[in-house]
Amino acid sequence: MRLVIFVGKLMSAARGNRKLWTDFFTNGRLSRPKSGGHVAIGRVLEPFRGRILGIDPSLRGTGLAVIDVKSRDEVDLIFSQTVKSPAKELFSQCVYKIFTAINVAIRHYQPKVCAIEQTIYVQNFQTAQVMGMARGAALAAVAGQNLGIFEYAPLRIKQAICGYGRASKEQISRMVQAILKIHIDVGFDETDAAAAAICCFFTERLPSSTIHSAI
Repeated sequence: MRLVIFVGKLMSAARGNRKLWTDFFTNGRLSRPKSGGHVAIGRVLEPFRGRILGIDPSLRGTGLAVIDVKSRDEVDLIFSQTVKSPAKELFSQCVYKIFTAINVAIRHYQPKVCAIEQTIYVQNFQTAQVMGMARGAALAAVAGQNLGIFEYAPLRIKQAICGYGRASKEQISRMVQAILKIHIDVGFDETDAAAAAICCFFTERLPSSTIHSAI
C-alpha cells in the first residue's frame, strides 16, 4: 500500500514538472504554482539576433567569417577571410598571425559571440599538437575581447547545416551559400567558419529578460 502511494506521488510530481516545462517552452516562463511559498523564476528566450564570428581553426589556414542575423530569414555574410601561413613560417609566427587577425576582425565588426569548431579526434600526436596551437590562439583572442564562446563538434555543425553528419566540404559550402544567399568562390576554410556561425544561430537562444513571480 505504501509503495502504491509513493509511486502515485512520483507520477503526480512528474506530471507537474512536465506541465511546468510545457508552459516554459510555450509561454517563455515558468508557470505560477497554485500553492506554496516559492518564487517562480523564468527566462524569456528569443532567437539570436546580431553578429556572430565563426572560426574554423587551422595552423596554416584558419577560416574566419562574420554573419549578421537580422531576422530568421535575413542572415548576411559581412566578412570572411582565410588566415594563411606558408609552410616555411614558424609555428610561433602562425599562432601570432591567427591571434592578430581575430583581434582585428572583432574590433572592426563587433560580433556579439563567437562560434568555433571543436578539435576532432586524431591519432597523430603532432597533428593534435598543431591543431591545438591554432585553437589556443583563436580562443585566447576571443577571450581577450570578452566574447561569449560556443564550441561545436564538426558532426553537429554538419547536422545543423546539411541535416546529416557525414556531409562533405563541398556540400557544406553549397548549403552555406544557399542559406546566406551568396554565390561567391570562397575557400572551404571560410565556408566552414560561416557554417559554425550559422550553427550557433540555428541552435542557441538568448535570455531577453528574467521574470520573477512572487507567490
